[in-house]
Formats: sequence, structure tokens, C-alpha cells
Amino acid sequence: MIVITGAAGFIGSCLVSKLNKEGHTDLILVDDFSHLDRQANYNTKQFSKTIERSVFLDWFKLHVAEVNFVYHIGARTDTTEFNVELFNNLNLNYTKAIWNLCSSHAIPLVYASSAATYGLGEFGYDDDESKISLLKPLNPYGDSKNDFDKWAITQTSTPPNWAGFKFFNVYGPNEFHKARMASVIFHAFNQIQDKGLVKLFRSHNPNYTDGGQLRDFVYVKDLIDVLFFAMTHPLKNGIYNLGSGKARPFLDLAKATFEALNKEPNIEFIDTPLDIRDKYQYFTEANMQKLIAQGYSKTFTSLEDGVKDYVQNYLVGKRYF
Repeated sequence: MIVITGAAGFIGSCLVSKLNKEGHTDLILVDDFSHLDRQANYNTKQFSKTIERSVFLDWFKLHVAEVNFVYHIGARTDTTEFNVELFNNLNLNYTKAIWNLCSSHAIPLVYASSAATYGLGEFGYDDDESKISLLKPLNPYGDSKNDFDKWAITQTSTPPNWAGFKFFNVYGPNEFHKARMASVIFHAFNQIQDKGLVKLFRSHNPNYTDGGQLRDFVYVKDLIDVLFFAMTHPLKNGIYNLGSGKARPFLDLAKATFEALNKEPNIEFIDTPLDIRDKYQYFTEANMQKLIAQGYSKTFTSLEDGVKDYVQNYLVGKRYF
């Protein structure tokens, strides 16, 4: 039996699909299932049971002997939310409780951390655990993820195999419900369909041109391949980056979206809102050598190929993975 938290969400539901494709159907899906706009993410999948997030820990205590593996993907991910107590409850303390149950009952655990832990990147983007205590996230969401990473690497009681993955800028199918927090590709597609243009933030940094701001965009299909690999090929316990390993400018992303729709680029630049301007990241890029050293050798999808697949096979026609 495999547990997946956040199973109704974007990445969690794609992971469920991957597990199904690999022959795993004895799955326990954990989430807040009151969000009806997420039903299409999971209602065609094969699984054993759904468990509400609010009662999962009680269920887990009663059924630990039946659980073989836990993917803890669920979290409060809103970077515009500043209620620290909310993040402490849903991200930090909830994850500690799952960790402790996995530790005491020898259940392997993979959990989602975030590249938001790197803040402005003052200390680089290397998944070097000796630097984790130095990192300065830009919001309570990033703090909650970094606080757990810091806690995890100090524990003497651990799951038999565990890995925390710092997700970079993930995009792909099953994010129709995410609204403002959806990927830039999702928003670019809708802007092109509605108005025939894409709006990108103007650069307010003299070192970057308009649209030249760089991000490590990683296709969700690549991300879930790594998560599956971590279950079937246990890694050295620790925290790993999970991005494409190659930073690309937003301008390339916008052009790739137009190309996928067979349209000529029409891009407009707007000022970055003042409330986020001083916390805006101009560069992120995952150093992937730590994961590669553990034997992961699959090539990551190029931005152009990922955007083409996402747009043509999922966004057009509103299809799910």
C-alpha cells in the first residue's frame, strides 16, 4: 500500500497517474476533497481509498502495518499567504508527524520541499545540506519548507530510506484548479487564447533584459519520473534538488507557447507589482549532480518539447494526465 498526500492536487494527481501506469493501484489518496474543482484530477485513477487530510494522521496510526511507502506531496503552497501559524500547522508540524510515524514503523518516505527555500539565491542553488541553515526564504511558505528541511537533517530517528526534493518551477497538466498559483505556461496559454498576447514582467534589474529573467522550469512528467525512481531505487538519505538543471528565460517560455499554438509571438511587458518587486527572483537553476550521482540518468525534457506536449495534449481541449 502506497500513501500519497496532496493526491487531488497538481503534482500529486500526476504522481498517482504515474503509479497507475507502473501497475500500482493499492493507493491511499490523502487531501482535502471538499474542493470539487479538483475531482477531475483523480476521479479516473485507480486507488483503494481516499482519506481526508484532517483525519489522515489518526488513520495512519491505525494502519501503519499495511503501508509500504509514503509520498508526502501535500502542502499549503500559496506564496502570497503570510499567516505563519497556518504554514506551521499544515506544512511544518504535519510533516513532522508523518516523519515520526514513518520512522517508528520503518516506512520509507519521500517528501516535497521547495526551491523557495533558496530565497534570492545568495548562497547558490546547490543541494548542500551544510548550507540549509544559512538559507533565507522570501516568504512564510519558503520558511516552512526550509524549517522542516533543517529539522529533518538533525534527526537521529529517521525513516529507513528518506528523501526531500526541492521542486523548482514545475509546469504541466492537472493544474486547471490552481488559479493565480498555476504555472506561467498555463497563464500564457489563456492570455493568448483570450487576447492574442502574453504579458511578462519588465525587468527592474539592470543585469537582466525584459523577459530575460531566468527560471529552472521542470516538466511535471520528469518530476514524477524522479519521484518514482526514488521509490524503486532508494537514494542516500537526504535532500535533493529537482529541476531541469537548466535555467531558461521567460521570453523563451512565451515564444514556445506561441509556437505550440502555431501563432506568431505577441509579447507585452508590464511592471512587476511593487508588493513583490523586492522579493522577485531573477535567476534559479537546480544543480542536479547530487541526484545524478545516485544513478538517475534519464534526460530531462527541453522547455520547448515540454511546453508543446502540455499545450497541445492537455491545455487544448482541457485534458488531464
